[in-house]
Amino acid sequence: MRLLLVEDNVPLADELNTLFTQNGYAVDWCTDGRDAAVMALNIPFDMIVLDLGLPGRPGLQLLEEWRENGLDTPILILTARTSWSERITGLRAGADDYLPKPFHPDELLLRLQGLMRRRHGQRPTPKLSVAGVVLDEASQSATTEAGGDKQVNLTRAEFAILRYMMLHPEHVIPKDRLLDHLYDSEHERNPNVVEVHINHLRQKLGRGVIITQRGQGYRFGGSSREDNQ
Repeated sequence: MRLLLVEDNVPLADELNTLFTQNGYAVDWCTDGRDAAVMALNIPFDMIVLDLGLPGRPGLQLLEEWRENGLDTPILILTARTSWSERITGLRAGADDYLPKPFHPDELLLRLQGLMRRRHGQRPTPKLSVAGVVLDEASQSATTEAGGDKQVNLTRAEFAILRYMMLHPEHVIPKDRLLDHLYDSEHERNPNVVEVHINHLRQKLGRGVIITQRGQGYRFGGSSREDNQ
C-alpha cells in the first residue's frame, strides 16, 4: 500500500517513515504543503497522513482543495491541534479520521488499517480474511484453509503484495499497478522482482492463491488447490 506522509517535523517524520515501512507501506514523504498539493493529485496513493501546520500551504486548505478536485483517497489528519472544534472542522473538510498528537504507534496503525478495510468493503477485524486466506497484519503472516490453517511467515514484500491483492479480490491487477502501489518514488521498480515475490507466495500458500491472467496481470484466487502458473 502506498502512503503519502505530509509532515514538516523531521524527527517525527523519520519515526513514522520507519513505522510505516516496517508494516508494509511504501512511503512518500514531503514537508511542504505546495509539494503535497501536486503529489496527491498525480500519484495513486492508497492513503494520506496529513499534518495541519505546514509551510507553503496549510493542511486544512490542502484537504478542502483535494476533495473539491474529486480526490477520494482516505485521509487521516495527524496533528497537535486537539480541541473538539478543530476535530470537527477537519472532519467536515473531508478527513476520514483525526488523530491528535501525541499518539501511540499501534493506534495509528490500527486506524489506517480500519480506513483501508472500510474503503474496500471489509470489516475492521483483527485479521483480514478473504476466500479462505487469513492475513494477520500484526505478525505479517498468513494461513489458508487448503494448508490446514498452518501459519506461514511472510517477508515484507510478500506481505505487501498479498495484502494489496486481498483488498482487491475481484480485480485483475496489472503488474504496473502493483508497482505503483508497492514502491515509493525513491525505489527502482523492477517488474521481475514482483514475479519473484508472487512465486514465493505461491510456494508458501499454494499455487491457486494468486492466479496469472495471461496478458492482463494477476488475480487473487483465495485458498484453493488450483494449479495455475
